[in-house]
Amino acid sequence: MGCCFSDIAGGQQAVGSVNADKYTVGANEAYTAVQNFLKSRGVEGLSYLMELSLSASNLRDRDILSKSDPMAVVYTKKPDGSLEELGRTEVILNSLDPLWITKQRVIYYFEILQPLLFRVYDVDSKFHNAPAKMLRLDEQQFLGEAECFLSEIVTKRGRILTLPLRQGTEHKGPSPRLPKFGEITLQVEETIDSKTMVEMVFHCVDLPNKDLFSKSDPFLKIFRPVENGRFVPVCKTEVKMNDLNPLWKPLTLSIQQIGSKDNPLMIDCYNFNNSGNHELLGRMQKSLGDLEKLYISRTGENFYLPTGSSNHHNKILKGQLFVEKFSTSTKHSFLDYIANGYELNFMVAIDFTASNGNPRLPDSLHYLDPSGRLNAYQRAIWSVGEVLEFYDTDKRFPAWGFGGRPIDGPVSHCFNLNGSGSYAEVEGISGIMSAYASALRNVSLAGPTLFGQVINHAAQIADINAARRKYYILLIITDGVITDLQETKDAIIRASDLPLSILIVGVGGADFKEMEVNSHDFHSITIRKFILL
Repeated sequence: MGCCFSDIAGGQQAVGSVNADKYTVGANEAYTAVQNFLKSRGVEGLSYLMELSLSASNLRDRDILSKSDPMAVVYTKKPDGSLEELGRTEVILNSLDPLWITKQRVIYYFEILQPLLFRVYDVDSKFHNAPAKMLRLDEQQFLGEAECFLSEIVTKRGRILTLPLRQGTEHKGPSPRLPKFGEITLQVEETIDSKTMVEMVFHCVDLPNKDLFSKSDPFLKIFRPVENGRFVPVCKTEVKMNDLNPLWKPLTLSIQQIGSKDNPLMIDCYNFNNSGNHELLGRMQKSLGDLEKLYISRTGENFYLPTGSSNHHNKILKGQLFVEKFSTSTKHSFLDYIANGYELNFMVAIDFTASNGNPRLPDSLHYLDPSGRLNAYQRAIWSVGEVLEFYDTDKRFPAWGFGGRPIDGPVSHCFNLNGSGSYAEVEGISGIMSAYASALRNVSLAGPTLFGQVINHAAQIADINAARRKYYILLIITDGVITDLQETKDAIIRASDLPLSILIVGVGGADFKEMEVNSHDFHSITIRKFILL
C-alpha cells in the first residue's frame, strides 16, 4: 500500500496510512522540505514518535534552608537558531538528583539533524502550587543547560546519553569561577504504539447496486476523529469492479496512526465513479476493538445511511461488513536495528570531470572560496555526512574521485581522494573536506562521467562486510549526465541484494532529466536502494 491518501478521479488503487504524516510534535520547515521531496520520489522519510525521559545528578543547591526544587525545560532549535519549547517536567521538591516522571514526546526524523536544548531551573517556593507550564522562567533560578542532537541519543547504547550541565551564554553570572553544574541524563524510547501493526481483511455482502448496466464498484474508506470533531481519512481499499459481495486485499494500520484501539473510526463504503463523485453505499462507526470482536464472533455489522443529524434517524441497510482477518504484530523499526548494533557507513564519490570548470576560477563548481563559503560539492558532502556520521562508530569514511587524472597517472574513474595508493578512508566529515580540497590541487580534471567503477568498488566493500551488521550509503556527486548508463544500471542491479544504498546528487546547471527518466528502469529494486536527488 502507499503512504499517502489520494482520491483523485480514476484512482482505484488501495492507499494505506502506515508511516503517513502521523504527528507534528517537533516538526519544522527543514523536515517538511525533505519530506515533500521524498514524497515526490515516491518514498517516505523515516520518522518515529519517541518518549524522552530526563534525570539529573549533582545539581547546584540554590536554596538556603533546603535543597533546590528542579524543573527541566526541553527546547528544539530551529534552523535560524531560535528556540521552540517542546515541554516541561514537573517540579521535584528538595532534590539535587531529580528523576522526573513527566516524559516529553518528540519525533525522531532520520533525514535531518534535530538540535535539542535542555535547561534546568530551581523553582521558587512561592510558585510550587502553580502548574509547571504556567511558570515564568525569568522568575526562577537557572541551574544549568546542555545541548545535543537527537541522533546522538538514539545511537548510544541503551539510547542513554549523559551530558555535563553548563552555565549557558544567556545566564552568565558575575563570577567566572562558578562551581560545577552537575549532569543531565537523557533517555529515549520508541512508543510501543508506533510499532504495533494491525492487519485486517474486509468483506461485504448484499451491497446495493447503484449502476444501471452493471453492478456497483465498491471500495472502503476509513476515517479517524480529530480534535475539532471532524474525521480525516486514514486509508482506503482498492476498488472491486462489478461486485456486490467484495473481498478486499489486506489493509495494515498502525495503532499510533489510529490513536488507540478504542478510538471510534468511521468506515464508509462508496461506489466508485470515474468523475470522482463517489456515491455513498453505507456507513458505520466502529473502533479497532469493535472490529476485532466482529472477527472473533464471525458476525457482520449492517451499514446505515445517515438521513438526519441524529443517529436515531439513520436508515439501516441490508448490506453488511465482515472482518475476515484481524491480526496484530510488532514491526521492527530502523531504530531497533541501530539499538541492536547495526551501523550506517558513509561513502562518497566526487566528480572530477573537466565540465566542472577550472577550480581556480570563481565560476567553477569546484572553486574553493577563500571566505569559507562552501561550494555545491562541499554542501552536498556536509548535508548528507552530518546526518550519517552519528551512526558510524569509527567515523572512517571511504572517499573517492572519478573522471580525473591524478599526478603522473592516467585518467581514473575510481581513485582515492586522500592520494593514498592503498586505502581510501579518511577521518570524519572534516577529513572528507580536507581530502577533497587537497585533491583539487593534485588532480587534473578530465572525463568522461562514469559511475560503474565507483559503484562496483562500493559494492565490493559492502559484500565483504555483509555479515558484520553494517549498511553502506554511497553518495555520488556529479555535475553531468553519466556516459556509462548501461554499465551503471548493471552495477546497481548487481548490488541490489547487498547492504548498500546509492544516492546521486546533481550539482550545477546540467540537464539531469535523462537520469531522472532512467531511474524508473529499476522496478525490481527497492526504491530506497537507488535515489536520484
